[in-house]
Amino acid sequence: MSTVLISGASIAGPALAFWLRRHGFDVTVVEKSHTLRGGGYPVDIRGSALGVVERMGLLPRLREAHVHTRQITFLNADGSLVASIRPETISGGDGGDLEVRRGDLAEILHDTVRDDVEFLFDNTIVAMSEHSGGVDVTFHSGLQRTYDHVIGADGLHSAVRALTFGPEEQFHHYLGYCFAGFTMPNHLGLTREGLMWNEPGRAAALYAVGSGESVHGFLSFTRAEAPFDAFRDPEAQRELVASTFAEDGWEVPRLVAAMREADDLFFDTVSQIRMPRWSSGRVALVGDAAYAPSFLTGQGSSLALVGAYVLAGHLATSEHAFEAYEQEIRPFVEANQGLVEKGDAALFPGTPEALAQRNAALRQLTTMPADAARPEHSALTLPDFGSALLAQRPTP
Repeated sequence: MSTVLISGASIAGPALAFWLRRHGFDVTVVEKSHTLRGGGYPVDIRGSALGVVERMGLLPRLREAHVHTRQITFLNADGSLVASIRPETISGGDGGDLEVRRGDLAEILHDTVRDDVEFLFDNTIVAMSEHSGGVDVTFHSGLQRTYDHVIGADGLHSAVRALTFGPEEQFHHYLGYCFAGFTMPNHLGLTREGLMWNEPGRAAALYAVGSGESVHGFLSFTRAEAPFDAFRDPEAQRELVASTFAEDGWEVPRLVAAMREADDLFFDTVSQIRMPRWSSGRVALVGDAAYAPSFLTGQGSSLALVGAYVLAGHLATSEHAFEAYEQEIRPFVEANQGLVEKGDAALFPGTPEALAQRNAALRQLTTMPADAARPEHSALTLPDFGSALLAQRPTP
């Protein structure tokens, strides 16, 4: 039985583990966190990815977890109303999309494989050495094992990618924005809705997935260069965000104070990963580690789910699996990455003129029907790999 090590237990990792087990592989998942990370901001599942979760038998559970956001209200700098609109009017959905909290999606995916897959929490890969018989892996804990294949599903700042292909900076396509997400008290009593406040180059948002005592806080701002030095320094992240919003009004001071105290702060840049290849030898990448599209596209989780399905299928059926995986999915990935370019975030205007134009467009949207689903979301027709176990599997 072929053995596969997957790094990352968020979305792409467990989804890949599910399909690999379906095809008869022996799978281990390593995750740097000590447990699954619950909660989190909502993510979308749409287009081709809906077909993946349907084939996994997860549609009923995901529909139960669907957030059902009622509206998003946009505010001026003084807190006055710009417009309130339905979310699908912005996202380009057709009403069939699913919106679930990231942690809920991760938990549902984990539940499908936890009895059939080995999970190594609170651990990471620190070294890999490939040879004709497989890949020798050394973990942070000191554990050493050999696997037939290693897959990096460990996100934008992938350790597997760095070990295999080199520093992140050569693949990191910065789109000009930074953001901080965190949980804070629902002091405004929001229910299944979002509020977004804007000044040129800065945005603050509160997002309630239900009617509970907490909401998701969000602070985003433009910045000329990506702050690579702050990626692994939480205090530097907090200071950068706080100084950027120091003079702002509305509820921003309350959001900044909550951000400083949050124990679940998630800071990052709005960026894409663009690589000429997603594999080397017996090592490959999937999801954000290979092709992060950025949250501005709303397609990160969908690309992860589709990529996991296609990669597992080709590992099970193709003579040159990694090449076939890339050939199958790259046009789909690039079409979705192309939904946004640097400085091209309509929801986060960088100048007074752009903000005025966006507000005028939002006011018009309140009188128009929701957009049809974007063709990029469904640009890939899912191949049918079957689920029969194969007596022999070729190597990539």
